[in-house]
Amino acid sequence: MLGIITIPYLLGHLGKEALGILTMVWALIGYFSLFDFGLGRGLTQQVATKLATGLAEQVPSLVKTGLLLTAATGLIGGGLLACLANVLGYKWLNVSIPLQQSVVQSLLIASLGIPLTTLTVGLRGVLEAYEDFKTANLLRMLLGFATFGLPALSIMVFGTSLVIVVTSLIAARLISLGAHAHFVNKKVVVKQQKPKFSWTDTRALLIFGIWLTISNIISPLMVTGDRFILSSVLGAGLVAYYTIPFDALFRLLIIPGAFTVALFPKLTSVIATDRQASKRLYQKCLKVVATFMTVICSFTAVGSYWIIKLWLGQDFARSSWYIASILSVGLIFNGIAQVPLVAIHATGNARATAMIHLGEFLFYIPLLFILLRYVGLPGVAIIWGARVGVDCLILLIFADKCMLKVNK
Repeated sequence: MLGIITIPYLLGHLGKEALGILTMVWALIGYFSLFDFGLGRGLTQQVATKLATGLAEQVPSLVKTGLLLTAATGLIGGGLLACLANVLGYKWLNVSIPLQQSVVQSLLIASLGIPLTTLTVGLRGVLEAYEDFKTANLLRMLLGFATFGLPALSIMVFGTSLVIVVTSLIAARLISLGAHAHFVNKKVVVKQQKPKFSWTDTRALLIFGIWLTISNIISPLMVTGDRFILSSVLGAGLVAYYTIPFDALFRLLIIPGAFTVALFPKLTSVIATDRQASKRLYQKCLKVVATFMTVICSFTAVGSYWIIKLWLGQDFARSSWYIASILSVGLIFNGIAQVPLVAIHATGNARATAMIHLGEFLFYIPLLFILLRYVGLPGVAIIWGARVGVDCLILLIFADKCMLKVNK
């Protein structure tokens, strides 16, 4: 909700191109969090299973192992983004010359946020395994407020510097990490000897995470990669017409996200203790999410022009309302798809989702270039909507098969 207030302010002070770059930095920090290599969700599954089966004394060593791994992989991701900063800023993103140096500096600063993000993802996974969704959601909400609020505040205090705006985002990530660490430390109580790094836990986490990593690389790339291709083909000046409605609409996934975050550890525990109840739990959550997404996204699809006009003005609305309408329809399927995705992962079958996303990627990227060239901005929204629709259907089919196997 804070973004509704701050984005017009950021647009007025930074301009369309710099704001487009800022949205890409948001996406990069989120995308490079994939360098947790699925360990955040792996920690949720493994910790939830141990708690459900009476092995709570093994949790401290498991958590320590998982966090050390996420820290190491986050450093790798941050280093990779730092290495790519120059080529992204000066070549690939098609940025205007006066803004190029600021973009490079901003990307270098953003690279510091990658290990902070991966560690936070791991810590959040532990909180969710303990089903402490109140704390996890509160911290997620506070990070969301900081993500939109601190850039606006930094402009008020320091002026229109893209570098300082991005620095404020990294400060938000650091504060979020400290808060997550505090609450996890209160949950994971070490009763006996100091927890040790465990190669057994490492193997268990990586077996689950290696396939999840493929999904974590490909799926966010299909979600956010279109804006980078759009910038490269049409220029950074047009990115905002697509990314602002996209990012605003994506906030609607908070509700299905909250359902599936709660569903994952709960379904994992139920599968381990009462398999007959697992499918009923899955189907109930699926109905709730489908109903919510259909109602709210239908409203935004019909009213997109008037909503954007009221929010960002008539000129911006004329160039982006139809994109928002197309994206709203696709978002229905994207929200529903979160439920079967979580169900498949709760059964431990991350391989299936990795293969699904890999197959989609091979078709999606070529079609994206084709529609972008011949249809322009609407083509990006159309192919994204079609892709998430197919993704939802395939995941529903595979989830049904996985749940049937569990209940045999």
